[in-house]
Amino acid sequence: MSSPVAVAEASAGTTSPAGSVVEEAAALSTADAKAFHDNLAPKKKPKTPKPQNAVTIAVSSRALFDMREERRVYGEQGVEAYLALQIEKEEEPFKQGPAFPFVQALEAVNIRLRHLYPDSDQIFDVVLMTNHHAQVGVRLINSINHYGLNIERFCMTGGKSPIGYLKAYLTNLYLSADAEKVQEAIEEGIAAATMFNPPEDRVLKNDELRVAFDGDAVLFSDESEIIVKEHGLDTFFEHEKKFVDNPLAQGPLKMFLETLGRMQRKFHVKGERLGCPIRTYLVTARSAASSGARALKTLRTWGLEVDEALFLAGAPKGPLLEKIRPHVFFDDQMFHVEGAHEHGTVAAHVPFGIGQKYNKSQKKK
Repeated sequence: MSSPVAVAEASAGTTSPAGSVVEEAAALSTADAKAFHDNLAPKKKPKTPKPQNAVTIAVSSRALFDMREERRVYGEQGVEAYLALQIEKEEEPFKQGPAFPFVQALEAVNIRLRHLYPDSDQIFDVVLMTNHHAQVGVRLINSINHYGLNIERFCMTGGKSPIGYLKAYLTNLYLSADAEKVQEAIEEGIAAATMFNPPEDRVLKNDELRVAFDGDAVLFSDESEIIVKEHGLDTFFEHEKKFVDNPLAQGPLKMFLETLGRMQRKFHVKGERLGCPIRTYLVTARSAASSGARALKTLRTWGLEVDEALFLAGAPKGPLLEKIRPHVFFDDQMFHVEGAHEHGTVAAHVPFGIGQKYNKSQKKK
């Protein structure tokens, strides 16, 4: 039989798992102990920024998720069958839609920004903007949680157009699969674009947000494009040479590029220009020697810059975009959007300018 002393000595030499945690914490400094216990606590979701400080990206549910099957039911069987299907499948997450990688990349940038500026609200804030009924909300929430997205603001309008809410949400960019709603947003002066079904088998890394813009009728007005369409290339080249020092008027997405530039500078001032997780591209059909200078001088006059400027002189954009692999490419011409899509690029249509007249003409053929 063991003596009480032996038992006590044995107990002193044996530490329970709970005891080891306490002893380890006690041995740490005050600061280390706080960090130790913080690591034991469950991780909290990042705080939602104040809208007036954030960069608000409004995304429709059909841009964020692939809802083609549900839309087919809606078209063939009506709204009641559609709602019943959504409730039946509310534990089944939607597949990823065309805007999904873009949203993931925004959140990756936010992680870097929060590390550099822990107390700042100047980050990207994604708002789900949809005309769905509230009954669909459970499946949308479940899908967002399934993928680990940080989307806290919802606007579900129950069949009504959500466009009237965009300004109330201080929207900087609106992405939707509904071309009519995008057109409404553009007419309200809000940067917007129509997204389409995602290219198959696309894999995009989220460590760097890559956004590519066309020039005329996207970043710039369509004033030069009008000359091309109505008078031909030779007249256009003469016009651009004559007005090379006159900045172009702004297009519908100029302010969004400006916003991205402002976010880039937050990294630059911290000495992270080379490691900045945002990269912008100008991908234009303009020729460099004949008409490129005016585009670049316009950006300079605005105090804006792009990381890469690609002048294609009328060559197809798809193959080059395949190398860039942007999270989204904005263009006003549907044939450029379709060409990009054929090469696996997520492209969005900006319905602005004289090019829309020609887009409609091509659809009628």
